[in-house]
Amino acid sequence: MAIKDDEGTLNSMAIGEAQLVLAEKRTSLAVMRTGIAVLALPISVMSVLIATSRYYDVLKVIYLLIPLAIVNVVLMILGGYLVIRSIFRMRHHDRLIRDIKAKHGVIGKYID
Repeated sequence: MAIKDDEGTLNSMAIGEAQLVLAEKRTSLAVMRTGIAVLALPISVMSVLIATSRYYDVLKVIYLLIPLAIVNVVLMILGGYLVIRSIFRMRHHDRLIRDIKAKHGVIGKYID
């Protein structure tokens, strides 16, 4: 009877570990989604400026365009950082899941 209790405890620990790693992976996916949205913002602002460029003279509004360009570059760097960081984190989570599957064969058939 004691062996079943130990085996059940190990199985529940393995499932708990897998759930924790999968929750962290979902968080990384949310960070990636945020990074993609941050990357899309400067692209949309620049497309609006290009589409309406015939209604203004660039030299007359250069004092507005330079800070806007700086903010766009900062947003692109931030978005790229978030996406790249989340990719590395997800690869780390995939390795952890692979280790859990190898260590605990019971849950290996349920996780791809």
